[in-house]
Amino acid sequence: MKVHPTAIIDPTANVPSSTNIGPYSILGPGVELGEDCELISHVVIEGPSRIGARNRFFPFAAVGLPPQDLSYRGEATRLEMGDDNVVREFVTLNRGTVKGGGLTRIGSNVLIMAYTHVAHDCTIGDHVILANAATIGGHVSVGEWAVVGALCPVHQFVRIGAHSYIGGGTTVTRDVLPFSKTAAERGTHAYGLNSVGLERRGFSNERIRKIHHAYKVLLASKLNTSQALDKLKSEPDRGPDLEMLIRFIEESVRGVIK
Repeated sequence: MKVHPTAIIDPTANVPSSTNIGPYSILGPGVELGEDCELISHVVIEGPSRIGARNRFFPFAAVGLPPQDLSYRGEATRLEMGDDNVVREFVTLNRGTVKGGGLTRIGSNVLIMAYTHVAHDCTIGDHVILANAATIGGHVSVGEWAVVGALCPVHQFVRIGAHSYIGGGTTVTRDVLPFSKTAAERGTHAYGLNSVGLERRGFSNERIRKIHHAYKVLLASKLNTSQALDKLKSEPDRGPDLEMLIRFIEESVRGVIK
């Protein structure tokens, strides 16, 4: 293990020999690190937190600290993180709260850019990008491959659908549809399909065509949301993408951005 002499590691922390811990970093009690993690410098990780393998933390990241919730009373809630994530400068990732299930979960292959905040009880899926100073409120879920642009505040309990793209500076107060593009400059509306992102992820032309058809029904027809859903559900051979889209809308509590 490479540990700088200024680093502080609690005796109860579980740190494998492959870890590289830089200057002035602190690992608190109840922290468990996977293989080949790197804390460049001035990184603070408190527990209970379980961190997977090959995660890289840049200076002044604060991970697994108590939630910023007035109802929190020191309960042993947790943070869990998968593998191969990059956590950039001044990122804050808070543990969960009892009322929210007690867990904040970060997936794998996630890029969390500088100054981003992920609040208590959030679930961040695999391959997500949270751009600089994105602010994710408590109890938010972000689906896999979603991109949240820089300086985006996301309201508590919002769901961000898989494969969606949110432009920088967009205030998000309702659920963001899977596969969609949403931006403040378009009046905070879903203004189309994230087709470039889907192509990059290997979606076939047929899959993209079906999703595009669903978005025409949802966004470009004169049908309201309930009527559009009825039309989509009546169509044969919908496939798993449309089923996910329909289920996402039906399960929405805050309503969806259209």
